[in-house]
Amino acid sequence: MRAAQYIRMSTEHQQYSTANQGDVVRNYAEGRRFEIVRTYADEGKSGLRVKGRESLLQLIADVESGDADFKVILVYDVSRWGRFQDADESAYYEYLCTRAGIQVHYCAEQFENDGRPTSTIIKSVKRAMAGEYSRELSTKVFQGQCRLIELGYRQGGSAGFGLRRLLIDQAGQPKSTLNQGEYKSLQTDRVILVPGPEEEVQTVLRMYRLFTQEGKQESQIAELLNSGGILTNLGRSWTRGTVREVLTNEKYIGNNIYNRTSFKLKKKNVHNSPDMWVRKDGAFAPVVPADLFYTARGIFVERNRRFSDEEMLSRLRALIEQNATISAAVIDTADGVPSSGAYRSRFGSLVEAYRLAGHVPNRDYSYVEINRHLRSLHPNYLDDLVDRLTTVGATVRHDADTGFLMINDEYSAAVVLSRCRATAAGSLRWLIKIDQQLAPDITILVRMDPTNQSPADYYLLPIMDIETPRLLLCESNGAQLDTYQFHSLDYFATLAARQELEVAA
Repeated sequence: MRAAQYIRMSTEHQQYSTANQGDVVRNYAEGRRFEIVRTYADEGKSGLRVKGRESLLQLIADVESGDADFKVILVYDVSRWGRFQDADESAYYEYLCTRAGIQVHYCAEQFENDGRPTSTIIKSVKRAMAGEYSRELSTKVFQGQCRLIELGYRQGGSAGFGLRRLLIDQAGQPKSTLNQGEYKSLQTDRVILVPGPEEEVQTVLRMYRLFTQEGKQESQIAELLNSGGILTNLGRSWTRGTVREVLTNEKYIGNNIYNRTSFKLKKKNVHNSPDMWVRKDGAFAPVVPADLFYTARGIFVERNRRFSDEEMLSRLRALIEQNATISAAVIDTADGVPSSGAYRSRFGSLVEAYRLAGHVPNRDYSYVEINRHLRSLHPNYLDDLVDRLTTVGATVRHDADTGFLMINDEYSAAVVLSRCRATAAGSLRWLIKIDQQLAPDITILVRMDPTNQSPADYYLLPIMDIETPRLLLCESNGAQLDTYQFHSLDYFATLAARQELEVAA
């Protein structure tokens, strides 16, 4: 019987090397008279989630497509299939295989994966244990990292401008300075931060003086550094954000802080409150005097306090007076002014904030809010289309880079929502722009109704018949375009349906 083997090696378990797994799987295959014809290997991939495990995703795709040229899948053990935190997720991917008539064998386990009640119970326990192992390991690693932070050792991350990472041995004796991209090779070695080259240290002190004594804003400091040919520690030009990082990070006064953000078990990235931070004050030699650092912090605290509505509008009025035109980009790059997002959140929209600040735009900006509303609707239309396609048996893959839907791995499609606008004469128009160099095979144009709340109709536009990157549609567009007009997406879904060859013939 033809078989495929799936092998995964996580970075924290080198004893489960791909070579060792391969040996066990091959011995198992020989004993069962399986012929291994395909290998799927994820090397150095965590088993906590399926994202990033390209080989497993490819294996599932091959199985579901019906193109798999094997009848069984051989895996070292349950944990190599995955350490999913939800055991049902692990079971789901195995179910997709068994539904397609392909059985999964766990070669190093002491039970037969034959569907009997006993093996099903043992397998469920093994899945739960695999997930629990990752949770326990995460807790132990975190505790160990916190202990090292409290001892004054650096845990990951680049040193930053004006600082360097120094490698020391278990006796605390210096060994060497680690350059960008270099890491320690011995478990007993530790890393601390030390002041960098003198010219970088003086630049850091200059930044603090410019900010606290001369009242320079971060963007102004960045311009001064860039005009002087000074680059960041990554060899890039300075920005408002990179200057702010130097002016706010406590490592410049020698404090060692950890757990400001957490990303445990590959779940959501969380910004932790200060009471959850792990810290060791005075762990390193300071680059900046403490009084200078806390003066800068006080300036930031005062700047970031919650403004009243009138304070926000007052700053917006001043900004409008200084600029011939006002926009979200102008607001976001201005020093001392809340972000454009803050104005939207506080007043409902930028247009409303402009009105309250006494500014009447020369043109109607209501389309801005309509476009924002349509962007919020777009994921819903995309999900509905995917549901329609999968219901008829099509396989759909979402390309994160382009936003296209790859249907049956044969053609691509994109959904575009077009705002309905009325001319001065009362006629309706819809505009669509298509990038000819990065265009899907079929563009699904959703023409919104006059209220821009619901679809009026759909146009299925094939790229081969779109000769211009900009189309302005009227209520009636002639046979050349209206041939592709539909009142629902049912027809598009039927195009993706699979048929038996005899039926198609």
